[in-house]
Amino acid sequence: MGKTTPSLVPRVARLLDGVGAHLKLARLRRKYSAETVAQRAGITRRTLSKVEQGDPAVALGVYARVMQVLRLEDDLALLAKDDELGRKLQDAGITAKLRAPKRLAAAKNETALDQAEGRG
Repeated sequence: MGKTTPSLVPRVARLLDGVGAHLKLARLRRKYSAETVAQRAGITRRTLSKVEQGDPAVALGVYARVMQVLRLEDDLALLAKDDELGRKLQDAGITAKLRAPKRLAAAKNETALDQAEGRG
C-alpha cells in the first residue's frame, strides 16, 4: 500500500502547481536536461517530474535541492516571509501566556524554604 497524502485546498494546490511550473521553466531556460538536474539534486528523474508538477507528496527538502541546482535557493527565504495575519493578531493584543522570569520563581522558592525551616 502506498502513502496517502492529505488533499490540499484548491488554492494551495494551484500555488504548488505554479512552483513546479516555475522550476521546470527555470530548468529549461538554463538548458539543463531533466537527467542532469535530477542527478545533481540526488533524486530520480521521476521525482524531478513530480517536483515540476507541484506534487505535494514530495518533501520540501527535495524542492530545496532542485532549487539549489538551479541556483534559486535564495528564493526559499521568501516562503512565509511576511506573516501579516500574525502581525495583526499581535497588534490586537493577543499574546501567548506569559510566565514569570526564572529568577523571581527561584527567589520565591528560597523564601518558602527559609520560612519552612524557620529562618524567615
